[in-house]
Amino acid sequence: MSDHRTTLLNLIAQHSFRLGDFVLSSGARSDYYIDCRTTTLHADGGRLAGLLLYDLIRTHNLHPAAIGGLTLGADPLVSNIASASAWRRAEDPATPLVHGFLVRKAEKSHGTGRRIEGFCQPGSRVVIVDDVCTTGGSTINAIAAAREAGMEVAGVLCLVDRQEQNGRAAVETAANGAPFLALFTAADVRAAHLALRASGAV
Repeated sequence: MSDHRTTLLNLIAQHSFRLGDFVLSSGARSDYYIDCRTTTLHADGGRLAGLLLYDLIRTHNLHPAAIGGLTLGADPLVSNIASASAWRRAEDPATPLVHGFLVRKAEKSHGTGRRIEGFCQPGSRVVIVDDVCTTGGSTINAIAAAREAGMEVAGVLCLVDRQEQNGRAAVETAANGAPFLALFTAADVRAAHLALRASGAV
């Protein structure tokens, strides 16, 4: 595991992972909870998440014009990935830029009434991103909105896959063959959290 991956995993394990008795948004109970926003809104956590997810896009040759997702979990990831593409381009002018867009949970009731804010060009390849995949509902919602806007979904990314409640399978079905890629699993984060706790770091 690269130093960046290890650092980001430990930040998630330290700031975003909690053991206990929790009720998830799906109504299911769990002995742990992951709130990735405390990491993706952290200065180092956001920067590393953006760089690693952008590199994942390039490693898998997804070639999107933009990346987007459902507000609120996707917001910091979208901004940091777009910024990472610009930072990489400053190092190498041949590196492609990836712009960002956000999907509202409902259409605006005023102004243009748009549901998508930011990049929105019909026919463009885009990647959908979310911070945590449990049931996959937020990701599937964003996939549908991007397609309704005429964009082609070239892939789906998440920071942490909980690997439960058939979230991955549901997303893969909605993605119609586009790859679903996760940086970490919940098991990775739990193991890192327990290791940090044993060392007295959390």
